Amino acid sequence: MSSSTDNNLPVGVVILIRHGDRMGFYQDPGTYTATETEITPLGNQQEFQLGTYLRSLYINESSPLYIQGLSTALFDQSQILVQADLGGEGGVIYDSCVSLTQGLWPATTNNNITLANGTTITAPLDGYQYVPIEGVDPDDDMSLEGFQNCSTFNAHTTAFYNSSQFQEMKSQSAAFLNLLPPYLGGRPTSLTNMWNIFDYMNVNYIHNATFAAALPPTFLAQARGLANWHEYNVFSDASLSGIGNIAGRAIIPTIFDAFETILDTKNPTKLFVTAISYKPFLSLFNMTGVAAANPQLAGIVDYASVVALELRQPNGDPAEATVRFNFKNGSDPQFTTYNWMGTTGDVKVTSLYDALWGSVVNGTADWCSVCQNTQVSSCAALNLAAQQARAAALSPIGPVGAGFLGAGMTIILFGVALGSLLFFGLLKFKRPLFGRRKNRGDDQVELSKAHGYDDSVNAPSSASRGH
Repeated sequence: MSSSTDNNLPVGVVILIRHGDRMGFYQDPGTYTATETEITPLGNQQEFQLGTYLRSLYINESSPLYIQGLSTALFDQSQILVQADLGGEGGVIYDSCVSLTQGLWPATTNNNITLANGTTITAPLDGYQYVPIEGVDPDDDMSLEGFQNCSTFNAHTTAFYNSSQFQEMKSQSAAFLNLLPPYLGGRPTSLTNMWNIFDYMNVNYIHNATFAAALPPTFLAQARGLANWHEYNVFSDASLSGIGNIAGRAIIPTIFDAFETILDTKNPTKLFVTAISYKPFLSLFNMTGVAAANPQLAGIVDYASVVALELRQPNGDPAEATVRFNFKNGSDPQFTTYNWMGTTGDVKVTSLYDALWGSVVNGTADWCSVCQNTQVSSCAALNLAAQQARAAALSPIGPVGAGFLGAGMTIILFGVALGSLLFFGLLKFKRPLFGRRKNRGDDQVELSKAHGYDDSVNAPSSASRGH
């Protein structure tokens, strides 16, 4: 793997954040379908402080990490893209992102306008800056929650629970789990349910003084250790293209898109912020070798954790652009730069692309195939178009017509199906990243990213839940 290290200012940064502290949350151990929850004032404050920290690094001309050319005065929408997952934990991730932006672009009296009559009007709340956040609904765009409604991922999870590795850990952890019923409010104490066990204990340890005082000193740390092992094995895979990595495979194209935009000198966008759950972090740490090189990262990242992928351009040459991997785990005071992709120091963008692109899930059509899903709305639209094309192909035609149509019929039928999807706004053509293709033909087709709030998840009812 090629690597490079330079001390130039970053030309752009891609930021991935986990949401802040929230109330109880439950997710099905087999499908990871989740119940609703809500962010807490602590969570808001964690994200605000994180935003303030990131501003001090990247939106501060006196910082050695200042993003070249980025506006340090008012928020400039042409330079920034902010998006947040609208799935699993309801509004928690989106609300966290709002608090983060408050720290990144704080209120200022400079956020004002002078009217024709000479009156100067300052925005409400002493110049609050309203930062647009793009909500990503996993029912339409699976890039931030590739694991949801994914049949093959569910089969992977079941296989893990049935594995000899799991059975061995089940035996080793039985004595500890048998001590937990007094602290779980009637929740199952099986190893399969380990994430929910830890989350219940963690939420109550933070918010319930009686619970915190009664819990034996080592129990929370032991529960977290088992939950880390559990979740890392669920959301990782030995093979880059393994379905256990689906959360990472689905989000990587979004990251590569951001890289390409940053390196495009004609595009002013230089800072990308994406708010997600803990799950894509696990897959990404596995796929990029971060966890292998740093075993302490093979687990659930804390609330308000952040990865910053800093792009640099040695000698101003986009072809030589490099990426630096920085991570701050929750309340850590500052970033730590980690080695990744099996090398030391920064990694060339082209090397990163060559290593990972063959394993990504590039768009909804690809996801529908990988996850064997024809039910969610976007997959259903593709499936319907395919059925219509097949039906048209099977319609009887005369011998003369058959002679004229021949092989061209296939092209026409594909055009009809494609035209239908384009007409309904479900498809768009997308240029391949870095001038490459995924060996799937001359053009790539991706379902358009429609965004909206999805609150239709039918999850187990419980007082607890969390991404």
